[in-house]
Formats: sequence, C-alpha cells, structure tokens
Amino acid sequence: MVVLLYIFWIILNGRITVEILLTGLAVAGIVFLLAKLLFRYSFKKEIRVLKKSPYFVAFAAVLFVEVLKANLAVMRLIPRGENRLTPVLVTFRTDLKSDFCRYLFANSITLTPGTITVEANGDVFTVHCLSRSLLDTGDGNRMLKLLKKMEA
Repeated sequence: MVVLLYIFWIILNGRITVEILLTGLAVAGIVFLLAKLLFRYSFKKEIRVLKKSPYFVAFAAVLFVEVLKANLAVMRLIPRGENRLTPVLVTFRTDLKSDFCRYLFANSITLTPGTITVEANGDVFTVHCLSRSLLDTGDGNRMLKLLKKMEA
C-alpha cells in the first residue's frame, strides 16, 4: 500500500524533484500508519478485496443494466394512467450475511427507478414499489447472486 500511495503521489505531482520525492515518502508513510491504526488495515484484507474486485465490477455492470431496465418499465407504466400503478409495500428476507452486502443491496434497490428501500432490519427488507412487477426478490435475481459470491 505504501508503494502505491507513493507512486500515486508522484503521478499527481507531475514532476520529480528531491523535495517532492521526500515529501511523498513522508505523506505515504503517514497515510499508511493512519490506515493501519484507524481502519485496521492489513495486507490480508487487501488481498481479499483484490480477489473479490471482479465481483464488484460485475455487480456494477448488472446494476447499470437493471437501472436501465427499470427506467424503461417505469416509462411504460406512467403514461398508461393511474389504474396501471398499484403501489405496494413488499417485505422479504435475504440470506445475505454481511452488513456490507446488505447495505449494497438496499442501496441498489433504492437506485433502481420505481423502488425504494423503506427499511432494512437485519436480513428483512421492506421495499416500496410503484408496481409489484418492478421488484425481483427471487433466486433469479442476478444482484443477489453476485452479492452471495462476494460473501463467500
């Protein structure tokens, strides 16, 4: 991490002088110590995160596609009139174990048009939907599958 911070410092400065190199070394060292003390940084955690980064990229891509699909679905629902809109509160459970993955899932639901996460209490989620068809909580949900792989 210190090496990456140091390289980042040099890139941001755009030129190399003795003063910049020494200051960068001090700044990278201080940031590393703060990360270690305040955020309990460890090399093992960093390796775990790097191993899971392909899942984060895939999750972002799936979220992007789901947001586009939900936009189209909401655009089809709205012009057809009020009788097509049947707002509903849906409560369901997930088998996500980590708070981070639950957090990602709850915020992904809220980012998707037509749905808002009203409450996330442990593994129980309450979601408001413009129409029940906008929410997919089943086993076919690709976001849930990727989050479960991230937890493994």
